[in-house]
Amino acid sequence: MSKKHPHLTTVIGIDIGGTGIKGGIVDLATGEVRGDRYRIDTPQPSTPLAVAKVVKEIVDELMTRDHAPAKDAPVGITFPAIISHGIAYSAANVDKSWINANVDEIFSQELGRDVQVMNDADAAGLAEARYGAGEGVKGTVLVITLGTGIGSAFIYDGKLIPNAELGHLELDGFDAESKASASARERDDLSWDDYAVRLQRYFSHVEFLFSPELFIIGGGISKRSEDYLPQLKLRTPIVPATLANNAGIVGGALQAAMHFKLTK
Repeated sequence: MSKKHPHLTTVIGIDIGGTGIKGGIVDLATGEVRGDRYRIDTPQPSTPLAVAKVVKEIVDELMTRDHAPAKDAPVGITFPAIISHGIAYSAANVDKSWINANVDEIFSQELGRDVQVMNDADAAGLAEARYGAGEGVKGTVLVITLGTGIGSAFIYDGKLIPNAELGHLELDGFDAESKASASARERDDLSWDDYAVRLQRYFSHVEFLFSPELFIIGGGISKRSEDYLPQLKLRTPIVPATLANNAGIVGGALQAAMHFKLTK
């Protein structure tokens, strides 16, 4: 398709997860989601055709709103997979039939417009770097999401280096996320003090490898950051994320806007 889309101030972002798909209209100037998000449960099984139809339903609803962009405006979509040149090379919490699928093409054909698809953790990280806790920070910013696993986004001078899987670094003979994710804390019934010891080991290792300017901690556990962040001894400042559940929607919309040259 590759049309030009001048003068857009808003872009629709869609955030696809294993249990829900949510979307919103994002103000590119501020990163705010205008109006309420619109959410539909992820279909089961979450096959490409079924998910694409739900995404279209959400986009159609958002397009009825006052702040909706033009009918041919691109849509930014986040997806729980490694995404390279529009192809999915993994499938976390969605149907395995997505693996090796042309995700860009599937959604573009269903929506009848340009789309830009990216990894969900990358989207959240990009949003935090542009509009959230990393706004204005030069150099390397690492956004680490502590949840079922460990998601990560690598940002340099505000630009995304995609598909950084820092949760899968090997540490002390283990996949790092198997010991330091939020789910690992619950599984092993760790106190916050004991969990902080594991986080210290993980973040010290990542700090040694990349010497970032800033760590940003995302995921639901970021709401409890006062229980463990003060215990971490790092050279690098480490702060909780600020965009919460809107980060994926905002980052997806922003990436689409940058890819189609609607914003810098």
